[in-house]
Amino acid sequence: MAEQSAAPARGLTDENIINIPGLASRWVRLPDGRRAHYVTAGDSGPAVVLLHGGIEGSSGTAGWRFMAPVLAAAGFRVYCPDRPGYGLSDTSSERYLPHDQKAQVDFLNMFVDALCLDKFHLSGNSAGCMISCDYVVTHPEKVLSVMFIAGFLGDICDVPRIPPAQGKFTPNPGYVMKPWDGTPEGMQHLMDGIIYAKGAVWPELVQMRTLAGNNQRAALKAAGRTWNPFGEVDPNMAQIFSTKGRLDKLTIPMIYLYGMQDVLLPVENGFAQEDAVPNIQFFYPEQTGHQGQTDRPETFNKVAVEFFKTGKVSWPLAVEAGVSLRRPIDPRYVQEPKGGFPKPNPGAYTDLKTLEQGLKVLESVPA
Repeated sequence: MAEQSAAPARGLTDENIINIPGLASRWVRLPDGRRAHYVTAGDSGPAVVLLHGGIEGSSGTAGWRFMAPVLAAAGFRVYCPDRPGYGLSDTSSERYLPHDQKAQVDFLNMFVDALCLDKFHLSGNSAGCMISCDYVVTHPEKVLSVMFIAGFLGDICDVPRIPPAQGKFTPNPGYVMKPWDGTPEGMQHLMDGIIYAKGAVWPELVQMRTLAGNNQRAALKAAGRTWNPFGEVDPNMAQIFSTKGRLDKLTIPMIYLYGMQDVLLPVENGFAQEDAVPNIQFFYPEQTGHQGQTDRPETFNKVAVEFFKTGKVSWPLAVEAGVSLRRPIDPRYVQEPKGGFPKPNPGAYTDLKTLEQGLKVLESVPA
């Protein structure tokens, strides 16, 4: 994979972050007094904010080491913050520790304001997808476009979560995520559930995530709290981020990439969400797990560059990224080929063999 070879593992810095060429470690003081850590790439151009996932040990570097430098080279300024409870996020006060969805969204809003990012493109993976969704429905005036990656879109979808055992496309239906035990071996197990490309699970990645996860755990323990990726659930606060009748009304350009081989959250969860949001164009890339930007960086990077630059994905790239045929393709977000869009074929998304046959039509359409 080109991006992986272009950004090889080079040990950890004195901050215990993987040394990735093109990524710089930075800090900013937020209005509530906390020090927010982020990695950044690029000095000019439109701003892009990338939000990492929610498994212990996650961080801006862990989630976006292959994408941020490429976006910077394409003319963007990229910011990858460590959300509360992750990476090098501030643990000096209990009020800086993760509480709930609102605490995460409030952090993001303080972060972009502190960096004077009045308008920006946004992408989030897994729990970062959820926070991106929460942010765009509550602060749509700041978001230029959104690229969701393998997560959930709030309460807009009424279908219950589909577990690995019920997935027809997952390569590991028997996977059960064990609670992390604080060891590198336990962290490796967590990576098995989210990263399909095993070569991308560098020893430095496991080491960095283990150190960060244990540091955050120690702060929670000192505060008398235990790990909870989504914090306390307050029904009075949940209504703030309800997406029903809101996300599906937005005109902000939005696309969604959901890996066909997702182990943690099988792709059927993506199908259910696609049925609920007619204004978001879905893609289902093959050979891709839960953290697609790590599994197939070449494809995901090209999609991000094209979409953030033009608001559309070219037809050849759309085919490469597995543009969905479960419903009519949206011409606002996908360039229509000379031969016209192929007809929808929702019945193809039954199992891998049926899907392979059903998607052959994509390659036969003249660009």
